[in-house]
Amino acid sequence: MILHRVAALLLSATILGDNVVPSALAQAARPPAAKKLRIDRARIDAALSKMVADGRAVGVSALVWIDGHEVYFGARGDADREAHRPMTRDTLFQIFSMTKPVTGVALMQLWEQGKFRIDDPLADYLPEFANVRVYAGKNGDGSIRTEALHRPILIRDVLRHTAGFSYGGKSHPVDLLFDKADPLGLEHDLAEFGRRLASVPLVYQPGTQWRYSAAVAVQGLLVEKLSGMPFEAYVKSHVLDPLGMKDTGWTQPDDRLPRLAAGYKKGANGKLARMPDAAIRRINFSPRKLTPGDFGLVSSSDDYMRFARMLLNKGSLGGVRILKPSTVERMATDDLDPAMTERLWLPGKGQGGFGIDFFVRTGQPRTPEENRGAVGEFFWDGAWSTLFWVDPANKLTAVFLVQTDPFDGTLHRDFRKAVYGADYRGPAGD
Repeated sequence: MILHRVAALLLSATILGDNVVPSALAQAARPPAAKKLRIDRARIDAALSKMVADGRAVGVSALVWIDGHEVYFGARGDADREAHRPMTRDTLFQIFSMTKPVTGVALMQLWEQGKFRIDDPLADYLPEFANVRVYAGKNGDGSIRTEALHRPILIRDVLRHTAGFSYGGKSHPVDLLFDKADPLGLEHDLAEFGRRLASVPLVYQPGTQWRYSAAVAVQGLLVEKLSGMPFEAYVKSHVLDPLGMKDTGWTQPDDRLPRLAAGYKKGANGKLARMPDAAIRRINFSPRKLTPGDFGLVSSSDDYMRFARMLLNKGSLGGVRILKPSTVERMATDDLDPAMTERLWLPGKGQGGFGIDFFVRTGQPRTPEENRGAVGEFFWDGAWSTLFWVDPANKLTAVFLVQTDPFDGTLHRDFRKAVYGADYRGPAGD
């Protein structure tokens, strides 16, 4: 439709001479502005309260900014139910896979410096991945059959989860081998992680499927290799500190432990039971060798919002530039070929695809059950049901923090519905 409008104006210009000015053409090519979103604080308050009241969460925290201003903060329930410690603004959370976008930003800084090209073979920088084998079925005796790579694993594959790596924890034969190799064991450093991962066959040929995997841990290893710095030190000095994310990190001082939210796991009876403290403290408050690029960061609502606002601002915040605008745009653009139809559970996130460490929404919600949101938004979430998203159409960023295991997508659905309204569909895509 936009192209038709431009064509009509060009035709008018031909007939009428100078009656059509360039600004009119620019206006015709510009997509219509999204209707201004109104935040209903009471609606969000009610949604958070219901999450706690119906037992889906022990405590929740939510923060929303629009156009450079905070428009909502709310916290309900407890950070530690057994200690009667309420959820507060400075509560710290294990954000698990919300670590991944931070790692992606760090790696793309090095791309901007010309340290690698997106379509370089991974083995050019990490030679242990040169001769990885690919799962090809089982032999008659039950042993695994493998084949050679049809093409090298590219860094592009590592950025978008199309390399073929496993993540373990499932019933596929390669997942069982991944679990046995234990590449993400905290007693390994990143170099050992890489060696162990490279010993495990790929689940499929690179570039043929989307499958969530240990690929972002490989991104962390690349950051370490390309920068010549320990991965954790690089992220702290080039991303976290410049953004003023003072509470965010893998290694946490002991005096922050009282601010850490407890984790709660849903049992067979449907009720949330507290996890052992060691389950959430071992990464951040205990000795370890591994700094994983794909999980492990502890953060707070205000800290992570600074990261989200930087992305909304196209790579800068408070006068500090972290990435170029074009790099953020690249990260937030769907990079999955339409022919790549095997996408595991990714379609459950909504109408969209995947860029660099982000789900990218490319179509309006089609059903009432689908998460509310606007075309062009990009986001990711974490294993204990945490979530953040960046919505350029509404100049909006949101951070939702909770510690419910296993992942509960109904929390995201209800929070988004409270932010946008149950019937919101946003601007149409292309």
